[in-house]
Amino acid sequence: MELEVRHLRALCAIADTGSLHKAARELGMSQPSLTTQLRRIEHALGGQLFARERTGCRPTPLGRVVLSRARPLVTEMRSLVAETRAAAARAAEGPRLRIGSTASRAIPGWLRRLRVRLPGTEISLQMDVSANALLRMVAAAQLDVAFVHEVEGSPLRLPETLRGRVLLDREPQFVSLAVDHPAAERPVVRLCDLADDRWMVDPTVDGEWDGLRRVLASAGLNPPVLHGDYLTAASLVATGEVVTLCQPTSRARADMAVRPLHGDPLGVRLMVTARTEEELNAVYGELEAAYWEAARQSPAYTEWLLRSGDARGAAGGPMIPAGR
Repeated sequence: MELEVRHLRALCAIADTGSLHKAARELGMSQPSLTTQLRRIEHALGGQLFARERTGCRPTPLGRVVLSRARPLVTEMRSLVAETRAAAARAAEGPRLRIGSTASRAIPGWLRRLRVRLPGTEISLQMDVSANALLRMVAAAQLDVAFVHEVEGSPLRLPETLRGRVLLDREPQFVSLAVDHPAAERPVVRLCDLADDRWMVDPTVDGEWDGLRRVLASAGLNPPVLHGDYLTAASLVATGEVVTLCQPTSRARADMAVRPLHGDPLGVRLMVTARTEEELNAVYGELEAAYWEAARQSPAYTEWLLRSGDARGAAGGPMIPAGR
């Protein structure tokens, strides 16, 4: 018997579930059929791959060797099938570009530039607070590219099949507060200036709550923290109920100020991901231009960049000239 991908998939399912019964159910076959298939695979390879125990199935040393080679092959085949299906769908429907993104002020400018450069291409957008969810969708060919942010200290789980390109290695996170907050009178806010404030964070954003907790703990603060989405947070910030972290490209309002934090205690890495370098090349230039356009529209961020002495950013973004 020659081994086929379906055999490798069966071995991975048994190892992942730890049970012939559960693996059979996952594979859509009967347990006796899977047991017979496993015996044939073991006979073809010349050794036992799983030890049958009362609590389930455990890979033998030989099984672990086989699984270490089988998993990458199964993953690669899954990606091949997904990408081929996606390519066939694109060929049948015409050119399209499916973009996923976490929240960013750069999105409108990015879409505008892509529509100019890719006329006739159907461009769709899916927003999600979870960067990891978007990465999984790109890996599964449900999206073509994803623009995500990675909170410092909380690395994203980048699938092995994806390619990533860093737009900005460290974007400082600012704070938004009511315009009549005493700290809003200062160009830069110290965390100690917010010691008596309630904070608000969206815990569904990957890494956000952990990042804020580390920053507050490092400053010796333990304020009350409300959990909720950032649309609600903006309303509460404006009335002075809470303060919250925000992106530096956020725009101030008549009732809400945006300020950098002293020492830039928290940063995020901005990156765009796709399955191929060609897909990255097709969108990166427009994203980079859109991001720095959004940066120029934020006075607080523009001032921060000029004060930092490196207006290009860590990824080599366009210089922001003085006076713009």
